[in-house]
Amino acid sequence: MDAFYASAEQAAKPSLRGKAVVVGGLGPRGVVATASYEARKFGVHSAMPMGQARRLAPNAAYLVPRFRLYREISEQVMGLLRELSPLVEPLSLDEAFVDLEAGETAWDARSAEAVGLRLRADIRRVTGLSGSVGLAVSKMLAKIASEEAKPDGLLLIPQGTERGLLGPKSVRILPGVGPATGDHLRRAGINTVAEIAEAGEDELVRLLGKAHGSHLYAMALARDERPVVAERDSKSVSVEDTYDVDIHDRVRVRTEVQRLADRCVERLRAAERSGRTVVLKVRRYDFSTLTRSETLRGPTDDPAVVREAAARLLEGVDTTGGVRLLGVGVSGLADFTQEDLFAQAAAAASEEAAAEAVEAEETGAPAEEVAEEPVERRWMAGHDVRHAEFGPGWVQGSGLGRVTVRFETPLSERPGRVRTFSVDDPLLEPADPLPLVEGLAR
Repeated sequence: MDAFYASAEQAAKPSLRGKAVVVGGLGPRGVVATASYEARKFGVHSAMPMGQARRLAPNAAYLVPRFRLYREISEQVMGLLRELSPLVEPLSLDEAFVDLEAGETAWDARSAEAVGLRLRADIRRVTGLSGSVGLAVSKMLAKIASEEAKPDGLLLIPQGTERGLLGPKSVRILPGVGPATGDHLRRAGINTVAEIAEAGEDELVRLLGKAHGSHLYAMALARDERPVVAERDSKSVSVEDTYDVDIHDRVRVRTEVQRLADRCVERLRAAERSGRTVVLKVRRYDFSTLTRSETLRGPTDDPAVVREAAARLLEGVDTTGGVRLLGVGVSGLADFTQEDLFAQAAAAASEEAAAEAVEAEETGAPAEEVAEEPVERRWMAGHDVRHAEFGPGWVQGSGLGRVTVRFETPLSERPGRVRTFSVDDPLLEPADPLPLVEGLAR
Protein backbone atom coordinates (compact mmCIF):
# COMPACT_ATOMS: atom_id res chain seq x y z
CA MET A 1 0.00 0.00 0.00
CA ASP A 2 1.19 3.54 -0.80
CA ALA A 3 1.96 5.79 2.22
CA PHE A 4 -0.67 3.64 3.91
CA TYR A 5 -1.63 5.45 7.13
CA ALA A 6 -1.39 8.90 5.58
CA SER A 7 -3.32 7.86 2.46
CA ALA A 8 -6.08 6.37 4.63
CA GLU A 9 -6.34 9.65 6.54
CA GLN A 10 -6.50 11.67 3.33
CA ALA A 11 -9.24 9.41 2.01
CA ALA A 12 -11.18 9.77 5.27
CA LYS A 13 -10.80 13.56 5.48
CA PRO A 14 -11.69 15.57 2.34
CA SER A 15 -10.01 18.69 3.74
CA LEU A 16 -6.61 16.89 3.73
CA ARG A 17 -6.67 15.48 0.22
CA GLY A 18 -3.67 16.66 -1.78
CA LYS A 19 -2.06 18.16 1.33
CA ALA A 20 0.91 17.21 3.48
CA VAL A 21 -0.16 14.72 6.17
CA VAL A 22 2.09 13.19 8.84
CA VAL A 23 0.90 10.32 11.07
CA GLY A 24 2.71 9.32 14.24
CA GLY A 25 3.29 10.11 17.89
CA LEU A 26 2.74 13.81 18.50
CA GLY A 27 4.56 14.14 21.83
CA PRO A 28 8.15 15.28 22.39
CA ARG A 29 9.40 11.71 21.89
CA GLY A 30 7.07 10.91 19.00
CA VAL A 31 8.31 9.59 15.67
CA VAL A 32 6.80 9.64 12.19
CA ALA A 33 4.95 6.43 11.29
CA THR A 34 3.99 7.50 7.75
CA ALA A 35 4.20 10.70 5.72
CA SER A 36 2.08 11.43 2.66
CA TYR A 37 3.89 11.97 -0.63
CA GLU A 38 3.12 15.68 -0.31
CA ALA A 39 4.94 15.73 3.05
CA ARG A 40 7.87 13.74 1.67
CA LYS A 41 8.64 16.62 -0.69
CA PHE A 42 9.72 18.57 2.40
CA GLY A 43 12.06 15.76 3.49
CA VAL A 44 9.75 14.14 6.03
CA HIS A 45 10.03 10.36 6.21
CA SER A 46 9.09 7.46 8.48
CA ALA A 47 11.08 6.92 11.71
CA MET A 48 12.03 10.63 11.77
CA PRO A 49 11.61 12.40 15.13
CA MET A 50 8.34 14.31 15.08
CA GLY A 51 10.03 17.51 16.20
CA GLN A 52 12.28 17.42 13.13
CA ALA A 53 9.27 16.75 10.88
CA ARG A 54 7.48 19.80 12.27
CA ARG A 55 10.50 21.97 11.49
CA LEU A 56 10.66 20.68 7.91
CA ALA A 57 6.90 20.86 7.25
CA PRO A 58 5.33 23.25 9.78
CA ASN A 59 2.08 23.56 7.82
CA ALA A 60 1.41 19.83 7.47
CA ALA A 61 -1.47 18.13 9.27
CA TYR A 62 -0.13 16.05 12.18
CA LEU A 63 -2.39 13.18 13.25
CA VAL A 64 -2.35 10.35 15.80
CA PRO A 65 -2.66 6.86 14.18
CA ARG A 66 -6.07 5.16 14.03
CA PHE A 67 -4.98 1.53 14.03
CA ARG A 68 -8.51 0.18 14.11
CA LEU A 69 -9.17 1.75 10.70
CA TYR A 70 -5.82 0.59 9.31
CA ARG A 71 -6.41 -2.99 10.48
CA GLU A 72 -9.84 -3.06 8.87
CA ILE A 73 -8.41 -1.88 5.54
CA SER A 74 -5.53 -4.35 5.87
CA GLU A 75 -7.97 -7.23 6.38
CA GLN A 76 -9.81 -6.23 3.21
CA VAL A 77 -6.57 -6.20 1.19
CA MET A 78 -5.30 -9.47 2.66
CA GLY A 79 -8.66 -11.01 1.74
CA LEU A 80 -8.08 -10.01 -1.88
CA LEU A 81 -4.62 -11.57 -1.77
CA ARG A 82 -5.92 -14.85 -0.38
CA GLU A 83 -8.31 -15.07 -3.32
CA LEU A 84 -5.21 -15.25 -5.52
CA SER A 85 -3.27 -17.91 -3.60
CA PRO A 86 -3.25 -19.97 -0.40
CA LEU A 87 0.34 -18.81 0.16
CA VAL A 88 0.14 -15.25 1.48
CA GLU A 89 2.88 -14.03 3.84
CA PRO A 90 1.99 -10.70 5.50
CA LEU A 91 4.97 -8.55 6.44
CA SER A 92 2.96 -5.79 8.10
CA LEU A 93 -0.49 -4.22 7.87
CA ASP A 94 0.29 -2.81 4.43
CA GLU A 95 2.61 -5.32 2.76
CA ALA A 96 2.64 -9.02 1.88
CA PHE A 97 4.21 -11.62 -0.39
CA VAL A 98 1.94 -13.79 -2.56
CA ASP A 99 2.99 -16.96 -4.40
CA LEU A 100 0.92 -16.76 -7.59
CA GLU A 101 2.18 -20.09 -8.87
CA ALA A 102 0.83 -21.88 -5.79
CA GLY A 103 -2.56 -20.31 -6.49
CA GLU A 104 -2.39 -21.34 -10.14
CA THR A 105 -3.38 -17.78 -11.06
CA ALA A 106 -0.22 -17.06 -13.06
CA TRP A 107 2.08 -19.26 -15.11
CA ASP A 108 4.20 -16.77 -17.08
CA ALA A 109 5.12 -13.09 -17.12
CA ARG A 110 2.06 -12.01 -19.11
CA SER A 111 -0.46 -13.77 -16.85
CA ALA A 112 1.35 -12.50 -13.74
CA GLU A 113 1.16 -8.93 -15.01
CA ALA A 114 -2.56 -9.35 -15.71
CA VAL A 115 -3.09 -10.56 -12.14
CA GLY A 116 -1.16 -7.59 -10.78
CA LEU A 117 -3.20 -5.09 -12.79
CA ARG A 118 -6.46 -6.69 -11.66
CA LEU A 119 -5.29 -6.70 -8.04
CA ARG A 120 -4.50 -2.99 -8.10
CA ALA A 121 -7.96 -2.27 -9.50
CA ASP A 122 -9.61 -4.46 -6.86
CA ILE A 123 -7.72 -2.73 -4.04
CA ARG A 124 -8.87 0.66 -5.33
CA ARG A 125 -12.46 -0.54 -5.65
CA VAL A 126 -12.65 -2.15 -2.20
CA THR A 127 -10.63 0.33 -0.12
CA GLY A 128 -10.54 3.55 -2.12
CA LEU A 129 -6.73 3.53 -1.74
CA SER A 130 -3.84 2.73 -4.05
CA GLY A 131 -1.34 -0.08 -3.82
CA SER A 132 1.81 -0.90 -5.79
CA VAL A 133 2.69 -4.35 -7.09
CA GLY A 134 6.11 -5.88 -7.73
CA LEU A 135 6.33 -9.12 -9.74
CA ALA A 136 9.44 -11.30 -9.90
CA VAL A 137 10.75 -14.85 -9.43
CA SER A 138 11.83 -14.30 -5.80
CA LYS A 139 10.73 -12.48 -2.66
CA MET A 140 13.70 -10.14 -2.64
CA LEU A 141 13.16 -9.05 -6.23
CA ALA A 142 9.40 -8.69 -5.81
CA LYS A 143 10.04 -6.44 -2.79
CA ILE A 144 12.47 -4.28 -4.78
CA ALA A 145 10.07 -4.13 -7.73
CA SER A 146 7.19 -2.96 -5.53
CA GLU A 147 9.34 -0.16 -4.09
CA GLU A 148 10.42 0.89 -7.58
CA ALA A 149 6.77 0.89 -8.71
CA LYS A 150 5.60 3.34 -6.03
CA PRO A 151 3.37 5.21 -5.95
CA ASP A 152 0.36 3.50 -7.54
CA GLY A 153 2.30 1.43 -10.04
CA LEU A 154 3.29 -2.06 -11.19
CA LEU A 155 6.73 -3.34 -12.13
CA LEU A 156 7.59 -6.79 -13.46
CA ILE A 157 11.21 -7.94 -13.49
CA PRO A 158 11.45 -10.51 -16.31
CA GLN A 159 13.39 -13.67 -15.46
CA GLY A 160 16.97 -13.41 -16.66
CA THR A 161 17.15 -9.61 -16.40
CA GLU A 162 17.61 -9.39 -12.64
CA ARG A 163 21.36 -8.73 -12.44
CA GLY A 164 21.22 -6.17 -15.20
CA LEU A 165 18.53 -4.26 -13.34
CA LEU A 166 20.22 -4.48 -9.94
CA GLY A 167 23.80 -3.79 -11.05
CA PRO A 168 23.79 0.00 -11.32
CA LYS A 169 21.55 0.50 -8.27
CA SER A 170 22.87 1.78 -4.93
CA VAL A 171 23.72 -0.88 -2.37
CA ARG A 172 20.92 0.60 -0.23
CA ILE A 173 18.34 -0.97 -2.55
CA LEU A 174 19.11 -4.40 -1.09
CA PRO A 175 17.02 -5.49 1.92
CA GLY A 176 18.96 -5.25 5.15
CA VAL A 177 21.44 -2.64 3.93
CA GLY A 178 20.83 0.34 6.18
CA PRO A 179 22.84 3.53 6.74
CA ALA A 180 25.53 1.83 8.86
CA THR A 181 26.18 -1.03 6.42
CA GLY A 182 25.95 1.36 3.47
CA ASP A 183 28.61 3.65 4.99
CA HIS A 184 30.84 0.67 5.77
CA LEU A 185 30.66 -0.49 2.16
CA ARG A 186 31.18 3.03 0.81
CA ARG A 187 34.39 3.40 2.82
CA ALA A 188 35.56 0.17 1.16
CA GLY A 189 34.84 1.67 -2.27
CA ILE A 190 31.63 -0.32 -2.83
CA ASN A 191 28.70 1.86 -3.87
CA THR A 192 26.59 -0.21 -6.29
CA VAL A 193 25.14 -3.71 -6.34
CA ALA A 194 27.43 -4.62 -9.25
CA GLU A 195 30.45 -3.63 -7.15
CA ILE A 196 29.28 -5.97 -4.37
CA ALA A 197 29.24 -8.83 -6.88
CA GLU A 198 32.67 -7.84 -8.19
CA ALA A 199 34.16 -7.70 -4.69
CA GLY A 200 33.41 -11.37 -4.15
CA GLU A 201 32.08 -13.32 -1.21
CA ASP A 202 35.38 -13.54 0.67
CA GLU A 203 35.76 -9.76 0.71
CA LEU A 204 32.17 -9.27 1.85
CA VAL A 205 32.69 -11.78 4.67
CA ARG A 206 35.88 -9.96 5.72
CA LEU A 207 34.05 -6.63 5.79
CA LEU A 208 30.72 -7.68 7.32
CA GLY A 209 31.13 -11.08 8.90
CA LYS A 210 30.19 -14.56 7.72
CA ALA A 211 26.39 -14.43 7.88
CA HIS A 212 25.82 -10.87 6.70
CA GLY A 213 28.58 -10.93 4.08
CA SER A 214 27.48 -14.20 2.48
CA HIS A 215 23.83 -13.13 2.46
CA LEU A 216 24.65 -9.77 0.88
CA TYR A 217 26.76 -11.40 -1.82
CA ALA A 218 23.93 -13.80 -2.69
CA MET A 219 21.48 -10.89 -2.97
CA ALA A 220 23.84 -9.01 -5.27
CA LEU A 221 23.74 -12.06 -7.57
CA ALA A 222 19.89 -11.98 -7.37
CA ARG A 223 19.84 -15.28 -5.46
CA ASP A 224 16.93 -15.73 -3.07
CA GLU A 225 15.48 -19.19 -2.50
CA ARG A 226 13.20 -18.26 0.41
CA PRO A 227 9.67 -19.63 -0.04
CA VAL A 228 6.51 -17.68 0.65
CA VAL A 229 5.32 -18.89 4.06
CA ALA A 230 1.62 -18.71 4.84
CA GLU A 231 0.62 -16.58 7.82
CA ARG A 232 1.45 -18.27 11.09
CA ASP A 233 -0.59 -18.03 14.27
CA SER A 234 0.53 -15.25 16.56
CA LYS A 235 2.56 -16.45 19.53
CA SER A 236 1.52 -13.54 21.72
CA VAL A 237 -0.74 -10.51 21.96
CA SER A 238 0.53 -7.30 23.54
CA VAL A 239 0.06 -3.55 23.78
CA GLU A 240 2.42 -0.84 24.97
CA ASP A 241 2.53 2.95 25.29
CA THR A 242 5.46 5.38 25.31
CA TYR A 243 4.81 8.49 27.38
CA ASP A 244 5.74 12.03 26.40
CA VAL A 245 6.83 12.77 29.97
CA ASP A 246 8.25 10.17 32.38
CA ILE A 247 5.64 8.94 34.88
CA HIS A 248 6.82 9.27 38.49
CA ASP A 249 3.51 8.79 40.31
CA ARG A 250 3.21 5.15 41.37
CA VAL A 251 -0.59 5.36 41.39
CA ARG A 252 -0.55 6.62 37.80
CA VAL A 253 1.77 3.76 36.81
CA ARG A 254 -0.66 1.24 38.31
CA THR A 255 -3.57 2.88 36.50
CA GLU A 256 -1.74 2.75 33.17
CA VAL A 257 -0.90 -0.93 33.65
CA GLN A 258 -4.57 -1.69 34.34
CA ARG A 259 -5.62 0.21 31.21
CA LEU A 260 -3.03 -1.62 29.07
CA ALA A 261 -4.18 -4.96 30.47
CA ASP A 262 -7.75 -4.21 29.39
CA ARG A 263 -6.59 -3.21 25.90
CA CYS A 264 -4.53 -6.38 25.65
CA VAL A 265 -7.55 -8.53 26.51
CA GLU A 266 -9.62 -6.68 23.90
CA ARG A 267 -7.08 -7.71 21.26
CA LEU A 268 -6.96 -11.23 22.66
CA ARG A 269 -10.74 -11.61 22.41
CA ALA A 270 -10.83 -10.03 18.96
CA ALA A 271 -8.46 -12.80 17.84
CA GLU A 272 -10.72 -15.35 19.57
CA ARG A 273 -7.78 -16.57 21.65
CA SER A 274 -6.84 -16.99 25.29
CA GLY A 275 -3.43 -17.04 26.94
CA ARG A 276 -1.62 -18.63 29.85
CA THR A 277 1.31 -16.27 30.53
CA VAL A 278 0.97 -12.57 31.39
CA VAL A 279 4.00 -10.38 30.60
CA LEU A 280 4.76 -6.89 31.94
CA LYS A 281 7.28 -4.62 30.19
CA VAL A 282 8.69 -1.50 31.87
CA ARG A 283 11.21 0.89 30.31
CA ARG A 284 12.61 3.21 32.95
CA TYR A 285 13.91 6.79 32.82
CA ASP A 286 17.46 5.56 32.01
CA PHE A 287 16.22 3.43 29.06
CA SER A 288 16.78 0.19 30.96
CA THR A 289 14.00 -2.25 30.09
CA LEU A 290 12.61 -4.83 32.50
CA THR A 291 10.23 -7.68 31.69
CA ARG A 292 8.40 -9.80 34.21
CA SER A 293 6.05 -12.73 33.55
CA GLU A 294 3.62 -14.92 35.45
CA THR A 295 2.21 -18.20 34.17
CA LEU A 296 -1.38 -18.91 35.22
CA ARG A 297 -2.92 -22.30 35.94
CA GLY A 298 -4.54 -22.29 32.52
CA PRO A 299 -5.34 -20.04 29.53
CA THR A 300 -7.73 -17.14 30.07
CA ASP A 301 -9.30 -14.17 28.32
CA ASP A 302 -10.72 -12.73 31.54
CA PRO A 303 -9.69 -9.06 31.92
CA ALA A 304 -9.80 -9.28 35.73
CA VAL A 305 -7.29 -12.14 35.71
CA VAL A 306 -4.90 -10.32 33.36
CA ARG A 307 -5.23 -7.05 35.29
CA GLU A 308 -4.41 -8.71 38.59
CA ALA A 309 -1.49 -10.67 37.20
CA ALA A 310 -0.05 -7.49 35.68
CA ALA A 311 -0.54 -5.66 38.99
CA ARG A 312 1.31 -8.40 40.87
CA LEU A 313 4.18 -8.23 38.42
CA LEU A 314 4.37 -4.46 38.79
CA GLU A 315 4.82 -4.81 42.55
CA GLY A 316 8.19 -6.40 41.88
CA VAL A 317 9.46 -3.58 39.66
CA ASP A 318 11.22 -0.47 40.97
CA THR A 319 9.81 2.57 39.15
CA THR A 320 11.73 5.12 41.21
CA GLY A 321 13.12 7.77 38.89
CA GLY A 322 10.29 7.51 36.37
CA VAL A 323 8.83 5.32 33.66
CA ARG A 324 8.86 6.15 29.95
CA LEU A 325 7.20 3.01 28.51
CA LEU A 326 4.77 0.39 29.81
CA GLY A 327 3.48 -2.73 28.10
CA VAL A 328 1.26 -5.70 28.92
CA GLY A 329 1.17 -8.89 26.88
CA VAL A 330 -0.26 -12.40 26.94
CA SER A 331 1.57 -15.42 25.50
CA GLY A 332 1.07 -19.17 25.50
CA LEU A 333 -2.01 -18.68 23.34
CA ALA A 334 -4.82 -21.21 23.04
CA ASP A 335 -8.29 -21.44 21.51
CA PHE A 336 -10.09 -22.03 24.83
CA THR A 337 -10.31 -20.74 28.40
CA GLN A 338 -10.24 -22.62 31.66
CA GLU A 339 -13.41 -22.03 33.62
CA ASP A 340 -11.87 -22.30 37.09
CA LEU A 341 -9.87 -19.17 36.39
CA PHE A 342 -13.00 -17.15 37.11
CA ALA A 343 -12.58 -18.25 40.71
CA GLN A 344 -9.00 -17.00 40.53
CA ALA A 345 -10.29 -13.63 39.29
CA ALA A 346 -12.73 -13.43 42.20
CA ALA A 347 -9.96 -14.20 44.66
CA ALA A 348 -7.77 -11.54 43.10
CA ALA A 349 -10.62 -9.02 43.36
CA SER A 350 -10.95 -9.83 47.05
CA GLU A 351 -7.23 -9.28 47.52
CA GLU A 352 -7.52 -5.90 45.79
CA ALA A 353 -10.36 -4.87 48.10
CA ALA A 354 -8.30 -5.89 51.12
CA ALA A 355 -5.29 -3.95 49.85
CA GLU A 356 -7.41 -0.85 49.35
CA ALA A 357 -8.73 -1.17 52.88
CA VAL A 358 -5.17 -1.41 54.24
CA GLU A 359 -4.15 1.64 52.20
CA ALA A 360 -7.11 3.59 53.54
CA GLU A 361 -6.21 2.60 57.10
CA GLU A 362 -2.56 3.62 56.66
CA THR A 363 -3.46 7.01 55.21
CA GLY A 364 -6.27 7.65 57.68
CA ALA A 365 -8.65 8.31 54.79
CA PRO A 366 -11.98 6.62 54.07
CA ALA A 367 -11.74 3.94 51.38
CA GLU A 368 -13.77 5.99 48.93
CA GLU A 369 -11.21 8.82 49.16
CA VAL A 370 -8.45 6.47 48.02
CA ALA A 371 -10.38 5.55 44.89
CA GLU A 372 -9.04 6.75 41.56
CA GLU A 373 -10.38 10.09 40.37
CA PRO A 374 -12.09 10.31 36.96
CA VAL A 375 -9.67 11.01 34.11
CA GLU A 376 -10.44 13.98 31.87
CA ARG A 377 -11.36 12.95 28.34
CA ARG A 378 -8.51 13.26 25.85
CA TRP A 379 -9.21 14.22 22.26
CA MET A 380 -6.50 12.95 19.91
CA ALA A 381 -5.77 14.81 16.68
CA GLY A 382 -7.30 12.93 13.74
CA HIS A 383 -9.57 10.65 15.77
CA ASP A 384 -13.27 10.26 15.03
CA VAL A 385 -16.02 11.97 17.00
CA ARG A 386 -19.76 12.51 16.73
CA HIS A 387 -21.70 15.53 17.95
CA ALA A 388 -25.37 15.15 18.78
CA GLU A 389 -26.20 18.29 16.76
CA PHE A 390 -23.55 18.47 14.03
CA GLY A 391 -22.98 14.78 13.31
CA PRO A 392 -19.70 12.96 12.53
CA GLY A 393 -16.32 14.66 12.31
CA TRP A 394 -12.73 14.43 13.43
CA VAL A 395 -10.50 16.19 15.94
CA GLN A 396 -8.26 18.87 14.46
CA GLY A 397 -6.68 19.68 17.79
CA SER A 398 -7.25 20.28 21.48
CA GLY A 399 -5.79 22.21 24.39
CA LEU A 400 -6.59 24.69 27.15
CA GLY A 401 -9.86 22.93 27.83
CA ARG A 402 -11.09 23.22 24.24
CA VAL A 403 -11.34 20.79 21.31
CA THR A 404 -11.64 21.79 17.65
CA VAL A 405 -13.60 19.51 15.31
CA ARG A 406 -13.99 19.49 11.54
CA PHE A 407 -17.34 18.03 10.54
CA GLU A 408 -16.87 15.97 7.38
CA THR A 409 -16.93 12.32 6.34
CA PRO A 410 -15.07 10.27 3.71
CA LEU A 411 -18.05 10.76 1.39
CA SER A 412 -18.29 14.55 1.84
CA GLU A 413 -17.98 16.39 -1.48
CA ARG A 414 -16.06 19.31 0.03
CA PRO A 415 -14.16 20.17 3.23
CA GLY A 416 -16.43 20.44 6.25
CA ARG A 417 -16.99 23.26 8.70
CA VAL A 418 -14.88 23.71 11.83
CA ARG A 419 -16.27 24.28 15.32
CA THR A 420 -14.74 24.47 18.79
CA PHE A 421 -16.21 22.98 21.97
CA SER A 422 -15.35 22.50 25.61
CA VAL A 423 -13.47 19.23 26.17
CA ASP A 424 -16.28 18.06 28.45
CA ASP A 425 -19.13 18.99 26.09
CA PRO A 426 -21.77 16.31 26.82
CA LEU A 427 -22.96 16.36 23.19
CA LEU A 428 -19.51 15.34 21.86
CA GLU A 429 -18.49 11.67 21.96
CA PRO A 430 -15.73 9.48 20.48
CA ALA A 431 -16.91 7.51 17.43
CA ASP A 432 -15.89 4.57 15.28
CA PRO A 433 -14.20 5.14 11.89
CA LEU A 434 -16.55 5.49 8.92
CA PRO A 435 -16.15 3.40 5.72
CA LEU A 436 -13.89 4.99 3.10
CA VAL A 437 -15.93 3.60 0.22
CA GLU A 438 -19.68 4.00 -0.25
CA GLY A 439 -21.71 0.85 0.17
CA LEU A 440 -19.10 -0.99 2.24
CA ALA A 441 -19.92 -1.49 5.91
CA ARG A 442 -17.55 -2.43 8.71
